[in-house]
Amino acid sequence: MMRFVRWTALAAASALLAAGCSAGSSDDGGSGLSWGRCKATAEGPAPSSDWQCATLKVPLDWSEPDGETIGLGLIRAKARGDDRVGSLLFNFGGPGASGVSMMPSYAPTVSSLRERYDLVSWDPRGVGASEGVRCRGDKEIQAAESVDVSPDTPAEEQAYFEDAADFGEGCRKNAGELMAHVSTADSARDMDRIRQVLGDARLNYFGISYGTELGGTYAHLFPKKVGRMTLDAVVDPGADTVGHAENQARGFQRALNGYLASTGQDPEEGTRKIADLLRRIDARPLPAGTPGRKLTQTLAVTGILLPLYSKDSWPTLTSALDAAERGDGSELLALADRYNERDPSGRYGTTTHSQRVISCLDDRQRPTMAETKPLLPRFERISPVFGAFLGWDTAGWCHDWPVPGQHDTPEVSAPGAAPVLVVGNTGDPATPYEGARRMADELGKGVGVMLTWRGDGHGAYGSGSDCIDSTVNAYLLDGTVPKDGKVCS
Repeated sequence: MMRFVRWTALAAASALLAAGCSAGSSDDGGSGLSWGRCKATAEGPAPSSDWQCATLKVPLDWSEPDGETIGLGLIRAKARGDDRVGSLLFNFGGPGASGVSMMPSYAPTVSSLRERYDLVSWDPRGVGASEGVRCRGDKEIQAAESVDVSPDTPAEEQAYFEDAADFGEGCRKNAGELMAHVSTADSARDMDRIRQVLGDARLNYFGISYGTELGGTYAHLFPKKVGRMTLDAVVDPGADTVGHAENQARGFQRALNGYLASTGQDPEEGTRKIADLLRRIDARPLPAGTPGRKLTQTLAVTGILLPLYSKDSWPTLTSALDAAERGDGSELLALADRYNERDPSGRYGTTTHSQRVISCLDDRQRPTMAETKPLLPRFERISPVFGAFLGWDTAGWCHDWPVPGQHDTPEVSAPGAAPVLVVGNTGDPATPYEGARRMADELGKGVGVMLTWRGDGHGAYGSGSDCIDSTVNAYLLDGTVPKDGKVCS
């Protein structure tokens, strides 16, 4: 069972280059860490020798700083130039994205920043090399493909909620005590420890997608330690569980409308056509060219969702939809598998496992089925394609979760912090533009500085806008803060 969620990692739409930490050591650069060559993992080869990995010990429970510890996997590449500013820490979203895996593949996008910064990332607690959580085996994950995540009958509703409870129980068995200590606030405190061991007086940070909520939380907890911070593809800090789902329904429908218009279709008519296709697939899943698997309605929606993250992928969506109309589900299934991190051998990644453990610890709200059902018509009006799935998700994602949540919405106010550059993209499907303005406002006057890109896709930096890239680079490299409200077309 996957979540259409939340924020989804930037990595969901990217090929990941996996790395690990080796036992060998090298010059620690004054960091207090034992940096060594990164090693290959089951997911992929080791990155080039430019990259170093290390493990940092932090308290399991920050309220008991001298108690049990856990290890955080870190990765870095040193600055190329002589005029070094310090380290620039990256988080790529999710929650649940592996920074250790993602950083080397993302480095070409930020190559100009490496002239003055060490590029650094990490696997947040509960992710990958940092006590990563796995709640189910591969066979169980594939078996759960038969669960309808927008149930239409009492039997489907029962199966949906039983599956949700079973997933949570699997997390409890495998994560144990860690399950209560993987919140966004815990990771923000980890970030400050990383800042300290890297030797930086202030945290320079680039957060993408969920990484923006993590950055806002850090700014709230440590306002005087904020250095040059950029937040791109911004999560709305004022939205609760239902509000986030509604935001995403609007965002993905907005992106779908843009896609349909780009192909010469009327968005309303095109949406009806896709919704009708999904109803037919719900009644009779499509063959997909893989023995033992078919394209279900849930997998079809997942496959439609993925290409909307990037305008460059829109032609792929056209091909997949055309194939599905002909009765061939193989292309949409391949897209869904990519989103769900399923490789050709049937092995699944664990990003969604970590995502669920982290977000359910954060979220105190747990809407019930009785509370959710009256909301479904509103969700379906917002998006006939995505609305029902996102509406049901509010009730199923943290159903019968083993640990209580911590808050309704995160606190990001940061009075006294240095200016934080907040980048919003008007066509962002997963983190709609309105959330960026809310983040800038909630950070506080003189702190949140709004930068807008009139573009499509999840995230603005590195997406083809010279105006955005040059503005962000000038801020991070030289400390030049743009005028609040600057717009790039």
